Amino acid sequence: MKKGLIVVMVAIFAFAGSAMAQKNIKLGHINSNDLMQIMPGRDSAQTALEKEVADLKAEIESMQKEYENRVNDYIAKKDQLSELIRKTKESDLQAMGARIEETQANAQKLLQERQEALLQPIIDRAKKAIEEVGKENGYTYIFDSGIGTVLYSQDSDDIMPLVKKKLGLS
Repeated sequence: MKKGLIVVMVAIFAFAGSAMAQKNIKLGHINSNDLMQIMPGRDSAQTALEKEVADLKAEIESMQKEYENRVNDYIAKKDQLSELIRKTKESDLQAMGARIEETQANAQKLLQERQEALLQPIIDRAKKAIEEVGKENGYTYIFDSGIGTVLYSQDSDDIMPLVKKKLGLS
């Protein structure tokens, strides 16, 4: 009885192993950077972001110019001011400098968040198209050759034409 059970178990494992070995692994790759360059909506998102960058840059430059003018004015009149007025002006200048630094930090954070918000729908559309192409064409793995995540590949299909077709791009 034990021998029969062992023979059956060995047969089951052998059958399962050969079935797993017969499964075809199909590899594909795509350069996500190249895909993002041709995605619809990317140019308008980039233009919107560049406008926001220019607006924030102009605001910060205006603040810095006003700061420089106040510093130059303070330096020119410093010797004529009383100790109390001098300390008050110095304190005001320090506070203004801190506001400029805070504005720069907030602007950088805002631009990063805005970039993510503008590009995320485009990234999601590309990712969905890649996943659909993978499922429709029986790919086991699809690698991103644009960011260098593949150290070695053999017989990998470039799925860029399939994804472009899926997205309706030429």
